[in-house]
Amino acid sequence: MRISRAAADRRRGRGGAAGLLAVLGLAAVLAAGCTSGPPAASASGGVTTQVGHVAEPSSPATAEPAVVRLAVAPADKAADVSPIEPVTVAAAGGTLTTVALSNADGRLVQGKLSPDGQTWSSTAPLGYGKTYMVTATGTAPDGSTATANSTFTTVKPRTKTYASMNPLDGQVVGVGQPLAIYFDEPIKNKRRAEQSITVRATPAVSGAFYWFSDKEVHWRPQRYWTPGTKVVTDIMIYGRDLGNGIYGQEDRHISFTIGDAVIATADGAMHQMTVEVNGTAVRTVPVSLGKPTNPSADGVHVVTEKHPKKIMDSSSYGVPVDSPNGYRTEVDWAVRISNSGEFAHSAPWSVRDQGRRNVSHGCINMSPANAKWFFDLTKKGDVVVVTNSGGPQLQPYDGFGDWQIPWSQWLAGGHK
Repeated sequence: MRISRAAADRRRGRGGAAGLLAVLGLAAVLAAGCTSGPPAASASGGVTTQVGHVAEPSSPATAEPAVVRLAVAPADKAADVSPIEPVTVAAAGGTLTTVALSNADGRLVQGKLSPDGQTWSSTAPLGYGKTYMVTATGTAPDGSTATANSTFTTVKPRTKTYASMNPLDGQVVGVGQPLAIYFDEPIKNKRRAEQSITVRATPAVSGAFYWFSDKEVHWRPQRYWTPGTKVVTDIMIYGRDLGNGIYGQEDRHISFTIGDAVIATADGAMHQMTVEVNGTAVRTVPVSLGKPTNPSADGVHVVTEKHPKKIMDSSSYGVPVDSPNGYRTEVDWAVRISNSGEFAHSAPWSVRDQGRRNVSHGCINMSPANAKWFFDLTKKGDVVVVTNSGGPQLQPYDGFGDWQIPWSQWLAGGHK
């Protein structure tokens, strides 16, 4: 069917109006899209932010990666490291997986991991002048790992000193026994040496150190020990600088017990010796002390050793055997009470003088029977007090003349 131009124009007119309306509607939609409004939540849980005319979801925040951090002490290339300070490894942000501490020969050093797995410490001392290597790994919660390494060297002493002790481990000694420590090198830092020595007594008793020389120090209580006291001593000098580049060679440990209180008093004027055990007099025996030309030393002596037989030789204290006052004689039941040659011993040749006058060369002479009894009774550390001998005072350094030093003087520390 043919349509007239007028009809067609009318139809085009209606269509043009509709198209114009559609365009205006789209413009209104676009205009609405340019207005600001609150963001809408996305299906993924993120946030949809409207920017311009396009709505886009934002990216979720990226989590920081887990990292385990390891710290080793000593640090890599450290030198002059103390062999007694623990080597440590610590993990932050995770736990330790493996730790190996080894010497240059590959030998492992023992260590202990903490219950939470975050720290490790060596539990054995290291050697002097040695190189050690630490290798450690740690793991973070997400499974990532980290490693740390350290190579270091320990201090090399100029020289080392060894400590000997008296009494010896396990001995039962008398109430006058001091603890004597002998170093084979002169000690410069005496305070540090003292701090390295612990003396624990049961029952407890306080005491102090006294240096007789740069190599010899004693420890004793103010008064005689109490019988039955248990004493434990530790000399922890290994790894410690005792001054002038001298380090301890090794630690020492001893324990000893104080036995019965045996105290003998020899009176040079009365020519008698009374022996007490735990405060009770058990025997008084006639004795002969040193003659006026060679008197015994007055003072508190301490038993240091015993010999069933002993050669008495005057040359040991500077008098030649072939001189008028010289001698070389074997005696029985000899109990040493000083380093200068004083003993309590059997002297059958002077029995008639015992209890009457002093005729010995400085020793305490007794009959064979009394000497044997005294020998069997006494032990190292027992006390022999000599009085009224007419001789000089016993020197503190002569044997264990420690008790000759007043306590106030002892506390000054001696040869420091």
